[in-house]
Amino acid sequence: MAIVADRPHLRSGPARSPNRFILTFFRIDPTAVTTRTAHRIALFGDRDILHVAVVTGAVCVLSAGLVYVGYFLHVLRVARNAPCRPERGECVLLFGKHAPGGRIDRDFEARLDRTVSLWRERPPHSMLLLGGGPIGEPSEAELARRGLVARGLGDDAPLRLEQDSRDTLQNLRNARVVLGDGMRSRVTLLSSRYHLARCAWFARHLGYDWELCAAEPRLELGPRMLLRLAGEAAYVCMSDIGARWAKLTGNRRMLSRLK
Repeated sequence: MAIVADRPHLRSGPARSPNRFILTFFRIDPTAVTTRTAHRIALFGDRDILHVAVVTGAVCVLSAGLVYVGYFLHVLRVARNAPCRPERGECVLLFGKHAPGGRIDRDFEARLDRTVSLWRERPPHSMLLLGGGPIGEPSEAELARRGLVARGLGDDAPLRLEQDSRDTLQNLRNARVVLGDGMRSRVTLLSSRYHLARCAWFARHLGYDWELCAAEPRLELGPRMLLRLAGEAAYVCMSDIGARWAKLTGNRRMLSRLK
């Protein structure tokens, strides 16, 4: 039986207002902006994120790119070495993925296949499906639930849905609320290999006891995967340097965003 987190005020309310200047400058119709696009526009106009981007860029330039290379190697190492079987996680956190029009891609399919495999081999105590979606359309969590049922997951599977988040940080923040005291037990972070370093970074900063589980049996390197890894490395680089900079400068506002 699936349990949906009871937070209707977040699902039924309007999306977070995007930066009005950006909408006006680029002549974007606000009524045509999806919640995902609005979320990205809001981040683009966020002064803390712009601040961190400048600091990160300066660090990478002054190091002749070596700092970024270090983060890229870290993301690659995590993606390559992540196990496909959790050791002792009692709750599986399944990260959703953007699915325009309700169409899930190969990465999302692999995450669902791995979840079903875990359930059949060693059923976890609970599974929390993460990810919101546009108003009026199925959330990523709901699409995951449907996909798991279609793959034969029984009605007795202890599924819970978190349907308000729009990115990895929000995924884990909201999961912390849904889990409550259950967060004290080890959780398994299940996602695509290229995404796991980011998941681990946020989980560590949010106080989780966590372990990783890769959706794919192995990392298959190719042009598309290298681009994904490069993007994830930039994300982790910016997040980590931003957190270190905030601690160094005593910026409580920025630090509070990682709690």
